Amino acid sequence: MKNFFRRIITPYCLLSFFLFAFAADTMGQAELLSNDTSSSANAEPAWLPDSLGRRTPRGAVEGFIAAVASENYARASMYLRIDSALKRNQNREALARSLQRLLDNSGHILPYSMISDDPAGADDDNLGPSLEKVGTASINNEEFDILLEKTQDTTGAPVWLVSSETIQRVPLLVEEAPIAPFIDRISPPVLDRTKWGGVPVSHWLGAILLLLIAYLLAWGITHLALFLIPFFYPKAKVEPTAGIIKAFALPIRIYITIWLFSAGMQESGISIILRQGSSNIMVIVAIIAVMLLLWQLLGVTTRFFERRLSHHQNQAGVSAILFLRRTAKVALIVLAIILVLDTLGFDVTTGLAALGIGGIALALGAQKTVENFVGSVTLIADQPIRVGDYCKVGDISGTVEQIGMRSTRIRTINRTMVTIPNGDFSSEKIETFATRDQFLFNPSFRLRFETNPEQIRYLLVELRSILYAHPKVDPSPARVRFVEIGADALKLEVYAYIKALDFDEFLEIQEDLLLRMMDVVGASGTAFALPSQLVYLSRDEELPEERKAEVEAQVEKWRAAGEIQIPKFDPDRIDELKGSLEYPAKGSAQGKGKQSNI
Repeated sequence: MKNFFRRIITPYCLLSFFLFAFAADTMGQAELLSNDTSSSANAEPAWLPDSLGRRTPRGAVEGFIAAVASENYARASMYLRIDSALKRNQNREALARSLQRLLDNSGHILPYSMISDDPAGADDDNLGPSLEKVGTASINNEEFDILLEKTQDTTGAPVWLVSSETIQRVPLLVEEAPIAPFIDRISPPVLDRTKWGGVPVSHWLGAILLLLIAYLLAWGITHLALFLIPFFYPKAKVEPTAGIIKAFALPIRIYITIWLFSAGMQESGISIILRQGSSNIMVIVAIIAVMLLLWQLLGVTTRFFERRLSHHQNQAGVSAILFLRRTAKVALIVLAIILVLDTLGFDVTTGLAALGIGGIALALGAQKTVENFVGSVTLIADQPIRVGDYCKVGDISGTVEQIGMRSTRIRTINRTMVTIPNGDFSSEKIETFATRDQFLFNPSFRLRFETNPEQIRYLLVELRSILYAHPKVDPSPARVRFVEIGADALKLEVYAYIKALDFDEFLEIQEDLLLRMMDVVGASGTAFALPSQLVYLSRDEELPEERKAEVEAQVEKWRAAGEIQIPKFDPDRIDELKGSLEYPAKGSAQGKGKQSNI
């Protein structure tokens, strides 16, 4: 069971760590961004907004797409940087129209969320501080990058334009008069002339048709894969593997649909306006697909372990699984919302910083609650106790009745109920009696001073013989020693372990041993010492001299034969004695030859 909990708790502990690291990293980035912004503000003046939105690479791309969508090619030409040597030979509006046609035919622009929204541009693209790659295009099967170039206006503020290097490739498209896109060749002219949002209706209908075809193909591919996998991997039919494979089916279907849809639109020549407008939607759908995959994997794995724990009647473990599943799902939802907002262009760093401060305040206020939850996870993972165990926690002894997410309940021997917070419980020294396999048998016998050495030797041998012969006593270690000549008695100490399953059985066996040993003491001719506070009277019964003589004769006989089993028993004699006693004793209601449960 401990392995189950480790396999359960380790993945969720790792997930919590990564989520925390993500939040901390994002907050750190927010702080760095804030510092960088303040530093930039100190180093550069606050630029006035550009009426065309060209202060950042993302703004330039969005502005150009919006201009061609409204067929305002004069405005669209303002996003192009044309070499001054070519101005007299180039029509700026024609170049803007040609660039749009190039992008429609064979071009691809990155989703807006992947284009830098910083006036300085991205610094990790190895293109230098004044260039930014925003997509690709191809002419005559030769692919080239679509670059933006940072320039400055009359006030020195940054202005991002389509680079002159890219523009110089555009006239080739006009001169070669390329073949019209596939979508334009197969659609009726009336649909091409009718536009919605700057995009021909035929392109809208083609995009919808492509989406349906892409989904059907993705559905067929995933179902074929699910059908074929069990033939190559037999474990795919058995839980939890079957559930994990099914959890991948829908997210992978969504990803295949996105990929086929994107490739189909580009190959069929769907307008760049429509493609770029749907780019962020596809990124959001991809994020949702990843979160859906994590969500379903979380459900499959936790349900599997929940069934296993329920089968073993471990309700505390089931409670922990449910709590962890809910916590992880909330974390996934929060993470998905953050990523979607970031994709849509919202500044989430400030919100995350505020969320982090609020989280710290909440954590401080809920410190004991968190401590108790961590304590419950520790109890469930290490399992020092289980429900039904008799244990001692601090100065409280009793039977564990419930291990909850906040506290543990113990029924004391006085039949009262003690509730201990798990945070305190896990930090205490816990002594569990339920897991012990043997019970200590350690009585001391105080004999009268009239007992002579021969009688003590006799008792040492016979008492040890009882221990070795009893089937419920572990012979190693099992000893009886003469340990003390006290002020009022001679002391013999018995030390052995009794093999018993529970405390009641131990008491039964201990009772049997004590009665047998009392018989041996009585047969030796001596007796137990009276308490020291009592006064001996002359009317005390004299010790039987005949029994003394018999014991002395027996010890003398052992001495003559070299068979006194002191200070140690002979191993062969121990083997002879093992299990020779009848337990339960003769005359017991349980009958002769009771089978041991050990």
